[in-house]
Amino acid sequence: MQTDLVGAGRPRSALEAGNQVLRQQINVLQRTGAKEACLQQDQSIDFRRPLSTVPDVRVGLAIKPDTVIRWHRMGFRAYSRWKSRSRGGRPTVPLEVRQLIRDLSLANPLSCAPRIHGELLKLSIDVGQTSVANYMAQRRGRRPRGWKTFLLSFSDGSEAAR
Repeated sequence: MQTDLVGAGRPRSALEAGNQVLRQQINVLQRTGAKEACLQQDQSIDFRRPLSTVPDVRVGLAIKPDTVIRWHRMGFRAYSRWKSRSRGGRPTVPLEVRQLIRDLSLANPLSCAPRIHGELLKLSIDVGQTSVANYMAQRRGRRPRGWKTFLLSFSDGSEAAR
């Protein structure tokens, strides 16, 4: 009789959601057999939807929503670690070669990647041209003026152009 009076004010979907949460909790506790349940990888619980419809179900839960959130965070952390693992790929350029590329690019500021790549091939160092471009020193400050700048500065008809 008391259960009829308790459920009289709530919609049927809220009661079903509460029952679903409690059934899932019992299943997890029976599978683990421990006092504090630990989820395996193939188990999952989604408390968000049922708990939003039935706020008073939280009182009777043995697995608290904070625990589920902690499980989700641990799972996300494990997935992120797995996703960012090293999977091999292109072999790295040795440190001496990288330093040589940097020194060549600093010593010859007008040299581009194809020129430095050609010099390295003459030294029997087999490195790709794109790798040379990646390891070149970045230029700071203003770029050196080229012919276009020279011609534009003297093409306005002033006396300096003659």
